[in-house]
Amino acid sequence: MNNRQLEVTANLPDQKERIKDFVLGLGVDDVGIAAVSSYNSPKSAKMESIFPEAQSMIVLAYKEPSNCDSPNRQIAINGRLDLIEFSQSCNYRLARFLEKEYDARAMTVPYSFPIDMNKRGIADVSLRHAAVAAGLGSFGRHNLVIHPKHGARLIFTAILCDIDLPSDPPVKENLCNRCNICVESCPVGALNAAGKTDVDKCSPHIQPHGLRGTISFWRKFVDSAPEEQKEMFLDNYFMELWQAGIVKNMYVCFNCRNSCPVGQSKK
Repeated sequence: MNNRQLEVTANLPDQKERIKDFVLGLGVDDVGIAAVSSYNSPKSAKMESIFPEAQSMIVLAYKEPSNCDSPNRQIAINGRLDLIEFSQSCNYRLARFLEKEYDARAMTVPYSFPIDMNKRGIADVSLRHAAVAAGLGSFGRHNLVIHPKHGARLIFTAILCDIDLPSDPPVKENLCNRCNICVESCPVGALNAAGKTDVDKCSPHIQPHGLRGTISFWRKFVDSAPEEQKEMFLDNYFMELWQAGIVKNMYVCFNCRNSCPVGQSKK
């Protein structure tokens, strides 16, 4: 531990609030802090395999724009893309702030990709579990994190750092009213089993032009006659595959978030 980090440790409450003020000043909706020891995601990688010196997780919460309510799929997708771009910028700026101001080591956690494809969609760091550990909410029936103010319409990013910051208190209230609206609103039944999201049902539906859709298209293409292949290239589905390859993260379903009544307001 160097002299700058010793100074930070001696003034933890003040430094913690300064870090939070910096994050909120970026336009982030909320921020929470968790000691790495408070984070528990059974299926994710051990922190020692990612950042052995990590002491704290700073978790940033971003409210979804109203785009996700739009029946126009392109407008809905664009809102998520805007939010992802903004969140990545905030994550980077916070990491650089910690490095410059506190001589800390700070590592950004990806919002979604890249992930280890051998783990069937399980991220190295679970942002949902990190958010719960950082006092930003509790799990709902839809397996999303419900924030006390913003409900389930949030995404999260996080920074891992080697500053030893105290954890924020957890949300002890069960914010989910178990109305089951999210389960009934899922068009593919991915939430039927309590405490589990069926990824094999959810993933191809929310990203129809993702890896599975691409494999399916090219399998059919290889087995098709030349004239059929020409038609497939002119088909709208191929154009959407091409677009998804450029844009990335083209989520087309927000039902579980949109249907959750907790935190719904016009404010």
